[in-house]
Amino acid sequence: MNNLSKMSVCVCLTALIGCLNTSTASAASAGDIRTADKNQSQAYQYLTQLTSPSKGIGAREAGTKNAAKTAYYIENKLSGFGYSVTLQEFSFEEAGKRLNSKNIIADSSSPLNPTIILAAHYDSTAAAKGSMGATDNGAGVAAMLAIAQALSNENSSKYNLRFIAFGAEEVGLKGSNYYVESLIKQQKMSNVVAMINFDTIAGGDHVYVHSAHTTPYENCDKQKYSSQTNVRDGLLNASIKILGEKAKYVIHPDYEEYPAGVTGSWSDHASFACAGIPIAYVESTNFALDGKNGRDGYSQTTTKGLWTCYDEENQASCDRKKEKKWGEIWHTQYDTLDALNNIFPGRVENQIEDNVKVLIELLSHPEMYL
Repeated sequence: MNNLSKMSVCVCLTALIGCLNTSTASAASAGDIRTADKNQSQAYQYLTQLTSPSKGIGAREAGTKNAAKTAYYIENKLSGFGYSVTLQEFSFEEAGKRLNSKNIIADSSSPLNPTIILAAHYDSTAAAKGSMGATDNGAGVAAMLAIAQALSNENSSKYNLRFIAFGAEEVGLKGSNYYVESLIKQQKMSNVVAMINFDTIAGGDHVYVHSAHTTPYENCDKQKYSSQTNVRDGLLNASIKILGEKAKYVIHPDYEEYPAGVTGSWSDHASFACAGIPIAYVESTNFALDGKNGRDGYSQTTTKGLWTCYDEENQASCDRKKEKKWGEIWHTQYDTLDALNNIFPGRVENQIEDNVKVLIELLSHPEMYL
């Protein structure tokens, strides 16, 4: 989740620099990552390896050595699953410094085939506050890797499945903006039929699926912009089949600035919607909460320990002037596996595993859902 928004995010697309081929070194060499508990799900093991500072990598702020280590880890996992992997390097400015990052792109078949993208950003933010980016967005990356692994032997002749780990999301959606601009320049956007964004898919009270806002995002070409709901609706139907009515993805109701089921431009789906690609965005939060900026989904939980004072009746802070926590997990000291498992035992692992199952269903049978 990009720290710059939940207000107004400009989608500024940068110029293409280039792509590099991947290496084939082993994933184990990327940080001497230890093997997790075999009783845990595969996705949760990846989450531990990505976000635990004692068992894996930890915080992964854009442009840092840990972010580079994470990219290397993801690259080698995807290569090891048998995918054709490309590295797309780019640079960006942050706090007066020129920094480097990369997108990791894996294709299951010919990129000339109709392509469905599943993406998750791998950088984190707020390390100074104690965040290890477990939910934002270690969870999204871990689930994406588990899905890619499970589908690695799928041989669909019609669709290409493309898994993308985006860099530098937390500093202005730099990786996704760069990627979309490169597709446009190379005239390779037309075969992309859907983009699914995994950002903070676990930790909050509910797991939602959104489509792009009905009002075009700022700085978008209104003629190209897509607010189609078919990808969102397909994921909802897949979740019903796999999880049942009670546990299915949630479509949030109408709120003042967010009509039912839509989302803002604060994550990597934004540039795709601006380019005319139907998107779906999966996130775990609680849209019913009246947070710092209203009911925008930024407050994630009713758990009282994550509020200075919580008013259950109004689903808001008891005192907006004195509130410090606002029910937020992302970008705080609570976004670590240890803290999350203490506050919500089992929640994160269960939510991640549910997301993995739903996406395996949809991506295994895209013609049924899209």
